[in-house]
Amino acid sequence: MQFLHTMVRVSDLDVSLNFYCDLLGLKEVRRKENEKGRFTLVFLAAPEDEARSERLTAPELELTYNWDPEEYSGGRNFGHLAYRVDDLYALCKKLQDNGVTINRPPRDGHMAFVRSPDGISVELLQKGDALPPQEPWVTMENSGSW
Repeated sequence: MQFLHTMVRVSDLDVSLNFYCDLLGLKEVRRKENEKGRFTLVFLAAPEDEARSERLTAPELELTYNWDPEEYSGGRNFGHLAYRVDDLYALCKKLQDNGVTINRPPRDGHMAFVRSPDGISVELLQKGDALPPQEPWVTMENSGSW
């Protein structure tokens, strides 16, 4: 058995690509437009998985954008996506500076949770050992559900 991808539906492709690519740092590896089905599929890979994605089309995150407006709910029922990151504090600061709420701050230097524009919970885990605790994260309260 091999993990291939996780699919999440998105309501605004540009906003979602900004979040996942520009802010989180994922890379778009391919895109499929389906005129008849009226949807776009965008496949993303983490930078360290990009070569594997090219070779195996896995592991990836599939963003599904339906051209006809739909309202999505139940993102919390999905669970969460998880990514290992090089510098948890720097990424959380970048996200926060760009208007993303840090739902569970990285108080322990090891883990944080944020939400995508469509309410998908995203866990961020520090690569290697936890970073030494530092402000403003140590005293920051949780915000919303994660």
